[in-house]
Amino acid sequence: MITVTNLAIQFGKRVLYKDVNIKFTHGNIYGVIGANGAGKSTLLRAISGELEPNKGTIELGPGERLSVLEQDHFKYDEYRVLDVVLMGHQPLWNNMKEREALYSKAEMTEEDGNRAAELEEKFAEMDGWNAESDAAQMLSNLGIADELHNKQMAELSNTEKVRVMLAKALFGHPENLLLDEPTNDLDLDTVQWLEEYLSNIEQTVLVVSHDRHFLDSVSTQTVDIDFGKVTIFAGNYSFWYESSQLALRQAQNQKAKAEEKRKELEEFIRRFSANVAKSKQTTSRKKMLEKLNVEEIRPSSRKYPGIIFQMDREPGNQILEVQGLKAVEEDGTVLFSDVNFTIEKGQKVVFLSHNPKAMTALFEIINGKRKADAGEYKWGVTITTAYLPLDNTEYFNKDMNLVDWLSQYGPGNEVQMKGYLGRMLFKQEEVEKKVNVLSGGERMRMMIARMQLQNANCLILDTPTNHLDLESIQAFNNNLTTFKGNVLFASHDHEFIETVANRIIELTPNGTIDKLMNYDDYIYDEEIKAQKAQMY
Repeated sequence: MITVTNLAIQFGKRVLYKDVNIKFTHGNIYGVIGANGAGKSTLLRAISGELEPNKGTIELGPGERLSVLEQDHFKYDEYRVLDVVLMGHQPLWNNMKEREALYSKAEMTEEDGNRAAELEEKFAEMDGWNAESDAAQMLSNLGIADELHNKQMAELSNTEKVRVMLAKALFGHPENLLLDEPTNDLDLDTVQWLEEYLSNIEQTVLVVSHDRHFLDSVSTQTVDIDFGKVTIFAGNYSFWYESSQLALRQAQNQKAKAEEKRKELEEFIRRFSANVAKSKQTTSRKKMLEKLNVEEIRPSSRKYPGIIFQMDREPGNQILEVQGLKAVEEDGTVLFSDVNFTIEKGQKVVFLSHNPKAMTALFEIINGKRKADAGEYKWGVTITTAYLPLDNTEYFNKDMNLVDWLSQYGPGNEVQMKGYLGRMLFKQEEVEKKVNVLSGGERMRMMIARMQLQNANCLILDTPTNHLDLESIQAFNNNLTTFKGNVLFASHDHEFIETVANRIIELTPNGTIDKLMNYDDYIYDEEIKAQKAQMY
């Protein structure tokens, strides 16, 4: 349990929030949402003790531990991987180190012997004899191979370090857990494991994430940071989003009577409660929704970018034909081989692989930016493409302002370019900024604006939700579902895949798995699981 009393945080004259009084209780997972800069990570830093609030107190339940997903991936470089995970249970780790020091003495005093006996008793109480095997299992579940467990952290890749830090946070069942973007750098299979793990624990958990499916899967309640306040709402992210959009539409409909609005809100709550009944964390959510007062539902202050893809030309029947494509890394790793497929009109295809480099290689090949090691591809004569690459660095190594940069990619005068930038939520005073100083999220919004100018009938998107906030992801997702052209994409966002894709092609070193089905059916299909086991 975490009790926050009269919390206030501000930086200079900017007040993030004040008078925050919340009790985060045992057995609930709180999804923390808010616009960029609202103070989501700041709230977690204050609770962890990393940041001193301007006012107020934060207390844990008596004798409870707090574990945090740390962001410094180089902090433990000199330690063994398995030891880093064990450090997640600090009392156990301290016990182990003290026992080790005592037993390493050439001669032990009577006092040492008594202390050793105390430590052994506590060690057993904390299930210390199973600690290493439990830590190893946690690492394996998060995709860290057995042969890496006894290596130094410095020998691991950054992606592997992220997973070790997550294992450290989860290890030892801390009563309170703070997770800031826990799905970053995890593949879809590992995210699914984490969803299952969190859905079956009884701790107090606060999660910040841009992964909507993950938030929906694990959250029992939503903590919304908006209007300078921190407010807890019933239900998960989807409930919050749909209810806030409904409230916004009602606020804009001045003619609707108050009683009509109330009935519409009540019907929405009933409908959502029925959907929640199918989920794993049904009881607590459903009870909260039943108690929800319709007056609690109100529009958000969030702004959503205007992402609208249009086509200059209707695509013909021939979209893309691929025959025998193969891609091999410089070290000899086969990313994929014997790739054959034909894209049909109206298809929106997600490409999957255990190796994310495979999708990037495919997209680079069909965009003429990389030579295939074997095979060929052919675009239809009516097809125009717009490509969103995984790495956009080369586009921004220029000393140009936003208007001039965007003007390179489509017709239009300065006023029209500023209109595009305004739709992508760049303020008037920001358009004179140089593109080489933009943040990752700002660069992605510029790349999306660039794509809109191209009016292509086939969009190629390599992990398009990277660096975007929830509002941009939602707007991007909403438009792609209604886009009339073709979409070829890779993503680690479950909701994005499930709502956009109508075909799935998985790339393996030994061919493809190609299915016309939705993503949820694909990942749970036993025959497909068996097929994948043979092909990797």
